Amino acid sequence: MADRQPRNGDTPDAIAVTEPAKVRNVVLVGPSGAGKTTLTEALLAASGAVSRVGSVVDGTTVCDHDPAAVRQQRSVGLSVAPLVHGDIKINLIDTPGYADFVGELRAGLRAADAALFVVSAGEGVDAATVALWQECASVGMPRAVVVSRLDHPRADPDAEVAACRAAFGAGVLPLYLPAGGGRTGLIGLITQRFFDYSAGHPPTVREPAPEDLDRLGTARDELIEGIIAESEDETLMERYLAGEDVAESTLIADLETAVARGSFHPVIPVCAATGIGLAEVLDGIARAFPSPLEHTLPEVTSPGGEPQGTLRADPEGPLAAEVVRTAVDSYVGRVSLVRVFSGTLRPERPVHVSGHGLAERGHEDHDADERVAHLYSPLGATLREVPHCVAGDLCALTKIGSAETGDTVSTPDRPLLMRPWPMPEPLLPVAVAAKTRSDEDALARNLARLVAGDPTLRLERNAETNQLVLWCMGEAHADVVLSRLRSGGADVATEPVRTSLRTTFARSARGHGRHVKQSGGHGQYAVCDIEVEPLPRGTGIEFADRVVGGAVPHQFIPSVEKGVRAQLAKGLDEDGHPVIDVRVTLLDGKAHSVDSSDAAFQTAAALALKDAASNGAVQVLEPVDEVSVCLPDEYLGTVLGDLSARRGRVLGTEADDGGKSVVRAEVPSTELLRYAIDLRSLTSGTATFTRRHARYDPAPHGAHTTT
Repeated sequence: MADRQPRNGDTPDAIAVTEPAKVRNVVLVGPSGAGKTTLTEALLAASGAVSRVGSVVDGTTVCDHDPAAVRQQRSVGLSVAPLVHGDIKINLIDTPGYADFVGELRAGLRAADAALFVVSAGEGVDAATVALWQECASVGMPRAVVVSRLDHPRADPDAEVAACRAAFGAGVLPLYLPAGGGRTGLIGLITQRFFDYSAGHPPTVREPAPEDLDRLGTARDELIEGIIAESEDETLMERYLAGEDVAESTLIADLETAVARGSFHPVIPVCAATGIGLAEVLDGIARAFPSPLEHTLPEVTSPGGEPQGTLRADPEGPLAAEVVRTAVDSYVGRVSLVRVFSGTLRPERPVHVSGHGLAERGHEDHDADERVAHLYSPLGATLREVPHCVAGDLCALTKIGSAETGDTVSTPDRPLLMRPWPMPEPLLPVAVAAKTRSDEDALARNLARLVAGDPTLRLERNAETNQLVLWCMGEAHADVVLSRLRSGGADVATEPVRTSLRTTFARSARGHGRHVKQSGGHGQYAVCDIEVEPLPRGTGIEFADRVVGGAVPHQFIPSVEKGVRAQLAKGLDEDGHPVIDVRVTLLDGKAHSVDSSDAAFQTAAALALKDAASNGAVQVLEPVDEVSVCLPDEYLGTVLGDLSARRGRVLGTEADDGGKSVVRAEVPSTELLRYAIDLRSLTSGTATFTRRHARYDPAPHGAHTTT
């Protein structure tokens, strides 16, 4: 991809910075449709990183280059778009806003030092964005707010700022007010200047009209008081309240310090279509957002778990980088997006790749030495070669075959490991199968690549149902996964997901098994009489021997038990569901001094079990999961009613630390196959849930086991 041209015009050569202080890593977050990708495109054009602005609708933007993103008309993956403003390199990290792609969002948070929340004017603030704001607040990540789409017919920037303050807190205050109905420019509350965008970007700076000055009063006073409240000069507020004018330079310096510290959050109105606010956003990022030097690095250990001390964003320090995203390009193969936290990554050098802690997601622990051939600065789908990547910067590596998302890249002489960032559990199962035998190899290859790059995707081979199940975050995520499988050359079909059932005995039953066979002068002889009794759930399989008088010789008792356990594992019904929670007691039997054998008694034991099951004593069991649903109180009644309709049994409801309710219930697994989709619909995407297997219960007659 290094020799490919960008989709929307020529770009200048990539710039490799030499010091972390000249880097800003900013992740753009917000709801789907708020305009994050469009804003990124406009900022790239305004800074000269691209020659013309691409379109989301036309599929020509730098960030939404994935065919699935073009088809769905929304971002489906993390994308990096670097630009240069002044002498500062800004890595814009565009992330999807749709809930299915939260894994890409969390990877963006890991790679960034600050977050730019993008909300659409007049659309309000949804619960998912509020939850993300609180998550950033919990780790002290600096944040600012962009009110986008000022040109929308229903745009109401004042109402949107009020909604942001109500949702995010009093530390959220506007730095600029839209002028001319949000269509001509901005008025700076600190500088009291009018930034006129009527001729496009960059703006013309002039004195505001008298009627615009009248609008500044209350908003400007509130902003100044908010900035002074965050000032390290404790006398400043007292002097200001006494009537002293605070110098503009002092206010700006204190503002930048408060933003970098994460205690103050400016709001900037923006219109990507007309260019309004683009210069202000770039200035704010470059001047107020922190550099990597101010970022606390993730915990670092050796691959064996020994602490390695605290690292800093020092280009001369030990190499510690992390793979935050893995993609497969048809031209160059696997591409690993890397955030360098410490040291300097250079081409033509050996590196150590280490991945631990994600075995439950299908990522087995691994360590390997690789060689970095080239380093690239990514601009969406385009890779531009760079000579190095210093601490704090982002780069892309190619042909590092063992690297998976979440892996740590260090030096072979000092291998390091960073703790993986938290990932949500995928809860939507999708069963896939190759349409023809010739597609099976391509399917296996493509699945391995996808799982290596997406920690929110889990692959499971169900030996009982003989299905290959992909656990996804939702329908949109599943659609992207399937499209990538097919684009890799595998003709893939989906099929209903089958639930693994069990059987047990509903009552005690006796069985007789007789295996007598004569062939070629060699005989097989064994007779068993058994009793099968049900046991409490979770007990497992027990075997007992009550034979008296040596009717079954002692050496064949283990053979009977072996045959019993093998047949119970195979199942006694026509569908082959394993039998659980029973005690099988050997009561009597017969043996032959010559023709009895281990194999004969195993067969006789299996026949005795089948005979015991033939009188209708076998009962089908379905798996039951314990479910915890976290949701806002306003949806509590709706969710409780839905759980009841799914044959669920509510165990209790309690409040969590975030002001939401948590419902615990036991629900048959067959009723949860599409619960990830249905819960999102019922609660407008505000609820989450977890599940774990609890036990097996009797299945009602005719209950569905597939979806």
